[in-house]
Amino acid sequence: MMHQEEWMKLRAFKPLRDAGASWAEIARAAGCDWRTAKRYLEQDTSTPPTYGPRPSRGKIIDPHRGVIDAWLRGDPQLKASVIHERLAADPYGFTGHYQRVKEYVRGRRPEILAELDDDTAGEHRGFHARFSTTPGAQAQVDWGEEGTVTTPTGEVSVYSFHMVLSYSRDPFCRYTTSMDLATFWACHREAFDHFGGVPATVLYDRTKTVVRRHVGRDEVTPLHPEAVAFADHYGFAIRLCAPYRPQSKGRVERVVEVTRSHVLAGRSFSSVAEMQAAWDDWLAIRRGQVHRTHGEVIAVRAERDRAALLAIPASPYVVCERHIRTVGKDALIHFDASVYSVPWRLVRPRQKVELRVDRDTVTVWTLGVDAQHLTTHDRARVKGSWVVTSEHWDGLPGHTHPHAGPTTTPPSDASSADDQPPPSWTAVQVVHRPLADYDQICHERAGAR
Repeated sequence: MMHQEEWMKLRAFKPLRDAGASWAEIARAAGCDWRTAKRYLEQDTSTPPTYGPRPSRGKIIDPHRGVIDAWLRGDPQLKASVIHERLAADPYGFTGHYQRVKEYVRGRRPEILAELDDDTAGEHRGFHARFSTTPGAQAQVDWGEEGTVTTPTGEVSVYSFHMVLSYSRDPFCRYTTSMDLATFWACHREAFDHFGGVPATVLYDRTKTVVRRHVGRDEVTPLHPEAVAFADHYGFAIRLCAPYRPQSKGRVERVVEVTRSHVLAGRSFSSVAEMQAAWDDWLAIRRGQVHRTHGEVIAVRAERDRAALLAIPASPYVVCERHIRTVGKDALIHFDASVYSVPWRLVRPRQKVELRVDRDTVTVWTLGVDAQHLTTHDRARVKGSWVVTSEHWDGLPGHTHPHAGPTTTPPSDASSADDQPPPSWTAVQVVHRPLADYDQICHERAGAR
């Protein structure tokens, strides 16, 4: 609003306007905008105009405040992007930008947390108490995805299994080409052998190899039957991370990052075995370092940690997956994108058989109470492999040279797996006939009609 003296000063230029001066000339002389000069000099009133406060048009987010508050009270950590997505859908029809929602949620979330008396509200927000353990009390487990390795037979995906003793941060790592149930628990056996004992508890996130199914908050999580059996056999307790608390197993997650940067970064490998050898070489360096948290040499502190571990049982518990498969007319079974042979004399086409699969072997059994063992193969390390024992086709029609080649079973190293077709394919003799024979046959059939 223009002050009285400013308005009077501007009115002094009215004679200049009456003399024919332009609005721009008057504005330059008065030191104001030409629109302002025109507005006030064209008025005949002797008093300056007055203006009241502008009526508030409100914010586009205002009609939806109640809905957003209700969602935040239901889940205080609900993301603003999710809220914007839901508001834009029917029946709300919000047309505003995501930033409007983000600004409102940023200011409203702390208030709602305070209303709910949440542990993360106010001065406690972002803080948590450091967790400490005693020797042998706990280990943490996690997976790492390490990309692919180009081997002579093609690319394979590589994963890293990690177990770390919480008290000393003593690490264990095993590189694999699978994260399935059998591999997961086989890596546990190797880790226990590596440490020389079993920790009292093992902490996991909610992976499907440990948890049977996911449930709501404050409900008891059902565990996988094989996980329960394995833990009972070795005498440790299974602990699960609390939902939405990634810091629960921060010790092993930190080890995953450190291992990746020190072992794999900047290097190229042609097999999983080479990656494992690189970790084995680095382990002595890692264990000789002073850990920044507990301030001791990892290997020295690990002596107390390992001494408190539980004894390893005399007999191992081998976890295997069970699958039902159908025998083809060629006495082959398909599993995990590879092919395995069975003795054709012991089965019939389309017969159902059971595969018992662990990390290293595939064993084939008949179904029923009196299950019969049919054969055992080394497990293929490369998808698309032919794992065939030539003797399984002895006497099979079309298999003219039953001992034409060796067993096409891939060895344990994925880099040298044999994924060639079975020897019987190359043993079948194909007769070459001239095209004139086919022309003669067609001519005879035409004449018969």
